[in-house]
Amino acid sequence: MSSTQTMIGFHSVLMRLNQDPASIRIIYIDSKRKDKRTLDLIKKAEENKCELCYVESDRLNNLSNGVKNQGVVAACIKSNTKIASIEDVLDSNSENPLLLILDEITDPHNLGSCFRSANASGVDAIISPRDRSANITNPVVSKVSCGASDTVPYISVTNLARTMRLLKDYGITLIGTDSNACKSIYEVNTNRPIAWVVGSEGKGMRRLTRETCDEVVKIPMIGNVMSLNVGVATAICLYETVRQRKFINIL
Repeated sequence: MSSTQTMIGFHSVLMRLNQDPASIRIIYIDSKRKDKRTLDLIKKAEENKCELCYVESDRLNNLSNGVKNQGVVAACIKSNTKIASIEDVLDSNSENPLLLILDEITDPHNLGSCFRSANASGVDAIISPRDRSANITNPVVSKVSCGASDTVPYISVTNLARTMRLLKDYGITLIGTDSNACKSIYEVNTNRPIAWVVGSEGKGMRRLTRETCDEVVKIPMIGNVMSLNVGVATAICLYETVRQRKFINIL
């Protein structure tokens, strides 16, 4: 069954307007905002016959539970179309799939950032364990992802290691990320069916997750910091894949 989902901020609301305007129940607009960005959103909403409600900023803050909302919040019907199975995703995509496995990412900001990078880099699906992971329905995820959490297929699994072994049966190479690895991300071939495996914010990949990977690589660190934010690290790995698949033969 569908449920109500709160969309916060211009990017996430505009993406929903572009992707599925019929799912929007009502858009709340800061009554004091008259800038071009707001007027353009209002025009698009009116073109799609979406209900608009002009409210005070305090009401918007309550609707967004204190999350910065940029003067726009939408109440939508949450669609389950992005929820998929492993078989559906792999059977319906290209011969060179790109997957992202997130092992216990609990911060909704980080999950949203991963969704945004996944959408931009052409990831076919994100896979995550059902327990000890951020809730994809959290409005922060949608806001930080700029609505990408509505477009990238998301697969929530009970047993991550078992799912990873299933991916191997489909010919997917599992590439884990670990700051203690010997090999650099720039030494691995990503121009083949792969799944990047990224660990949690503090502990990294769990032991069984790491052992199930085919290869484990690191992002070279030159400065004094010991690690990167998980969203940044994910983007670097995904765009090394984009570089190899799209541009390496041109250079």
